[in-house]
Amino acid sequence: MDLASRNQTTSLDGEASLHNDELLDVEVVPHAKGATSHGRVLMAMSGGVDSSVAALILQQEGYEVIGVTMKLFDGETADEDSSCCSLEDTEDAKQVALRLGIPHYTFNFKDAFEHAVIDKFCESYLQGLTPNPCIDCNRYLKFDRLQQRRRELDLDFVATGHYARRVWDKERGRYLLKTARDKSKDQSYVLYHLSQDQLAHMLFPLGELTKSEVRHLAADHGFSNAEKAESQDICFVPDGDYASFITRRCGTEISSLQPGPIVDTEGNILGTHQGVAHYTIGQRKGIGVAGPEPYFVCRKDAQTNELVIGTAKETAIEKITIGDVNLIAFDKISEPLQAQVKTHYRQQAQAASVRAIPGSDNLEIVFDQAQRGCAPGQAAVIYDGDTVIGGGTIL
Repeated sequence: MDLASRNQTTSLDGEASLHNDELLDVEVVPHAKGATSHGRVLMAMSGGVDSSVAALILQQEGYEVIGVTMKLFDGETADEDSSCCSLEDTEDAKQVALRLGIPHYTFNFKDAFEHAVIDKFCESYLQGLTPNPCIDCNRYLKFDRLQQRRRELDLDFVATGHYARRVWDKERGRYLLKTARDKSKDQSYVLYHLSQDQLAHMLFPLGELTKSEVRHLAADHGFSNAEKAESQDICFVPDGDYASFITRRCGTEISSLQPGPIVDTEGNILGTHQGVAHYTIGQRKGIGVAGPEPYFVCRKDAQTNELVIGTAKETAIEKITIGDVNLIAFDKISEPLQAQVKTHYRQQAQAASVRAIPGSDNLEIVFDQAQRGCAPGQAAVIYDGDTVIGGGTIL
């Protein structure tokens, strides 16, 4: 039977089944003898237009493409009908794969997603941090787990619909990660954690395209998702109410979810907050305290349950320390370097100096101009023009 015409579900642990409960051997993607190809690619297909067109481009370039969709929810974790990775998204991916004539599989990554993304998200918020679950999903699922499956199936590459570019630098003898041609869609910020081994086995087919070009290609090839809207919220919190999600999942007895004092930078009590997990660093609206000038959230202290607020000037940050550092452009930073740094996804990269902190694996970043909203738990990504030097987690 043609694999492209079968509706398969394959789990990470090697169990594989069809929707009609027919068993399928774990070698689900046998290599056709005598087939010629630029390589065999595990194409991560979310059901959106980007990954669909990425699969199309790879096929047109002569790769042997195998479409895969990650099943992350079980119906109790999140509202599957209103988030990405929903049942509807899986069906959209299957339809595109069928139209392209490529096999499609659904990998069961629910347990890994619960542990590596959702649990970490909740724990971080309860500790007063501001996590980025999209980076964790990319890091631990789209790359670690899919690369693991690629190796198990003896394939050549994993590909995604990210807007970024991978370039081989002959002089340095290493792969570089670069920003996308479409700067408004560039996603290099969420990819700073990629290793040289992962980059050697990664493809980003959309790196040279704009979003409008991608939609035109989808429409030209009759994809039903050509005009599909993009997911804007965290997939497991589609309504954006993080605190309510954490409360439902963790209970109400945790101190970070309890009311506590709002204090200024001098320690003066100005009011009462509803639980520090309800607030984010840099937040201005919804604090509930009026003053002669606007207040912003400066710090969340989960141990004392204090919410520290200050004026715009008081919230300005001149330097940060980052840990869990991954460098792509080179192995280490021996001397201080001038670079540009993003501390959140949509931010314009800001001029800064970067140096290694002696006696640790951490880096210190000093901004040319003080910044607001540098939240512990978020990623800081370092650039040299269009090249990603690396990044880490703000400590």
